[in-house]
Amino acid sequence: MKITLITVGKIKERFFEDAIKEYSKRLSKYCQLNFIEVPDEKAPENLSDKEMLQIMSKEGDRILSKIKDSQYVITLEILGKQLTSENLAEKIESLGLEGNSDIVFIIGGSLGLSCNVIKRSNFALSFSKMTFPHQLMKVVLLEQIYRGFRIIKGEPYHK
Repeated sequence: MKITLITVGKIKERFFEDAIKEYSKRLSKYCQLNFIEVPDEKAPENLSDKEMLQIMSKEGDRILSKIKDSQYVITLEILGKQLTSENLAEKIESLGLEGNSDIVFIIGGSLGLSCNVIKRSNFALSFSKMTFPHQLMKVVLLEQIYRGFRIIKGEPYHK
C-alpha cells in the first residue's frame, strides 16, 4: 500500500521532525510512505473574507497539482467524520481490498482547505472539532495510521 501525506507549510520544530521520522521508520514495514509539502501563503492578521478565499485557493491549487486521478483522497476537516482507531484501520484495510491502495491524506494550512480540494476528497476525516497546528496534526495522523496497520495485522498496540 502507498500512503502519501500532502501538507501545507514546512515543519519548523525539531521535536515534530523527530516524531515524524520515528513514525516513518515504524510505518516502513507496512506501507510505502511519501511526504509532499506545498508552500503556504503568507496571511496577515486582519484578512478580509475575499483575501482568505484567495489564499485558500492558491494553497488548494498547489495541493491539487500533486494528486493523481487514481488516488483515493482523505482530507482532514473539522466537519469530517470522526472514527475510532479501529474504524480507521477498517477503512484503510477495506480501501486496499477494494483496489484503492494509493491513499492520499491532506492536511490544510492555517485557514483550512479550499472548496476545490474538498470537492476532490473521497472521504472527509475529523480528529476533533478543535483546531490543531498542522505540524502536530501530521504527527497525530502518522501515529493513527501506524496504529491502524498494527490493528489490521493483529499486532499488539496499547489502547
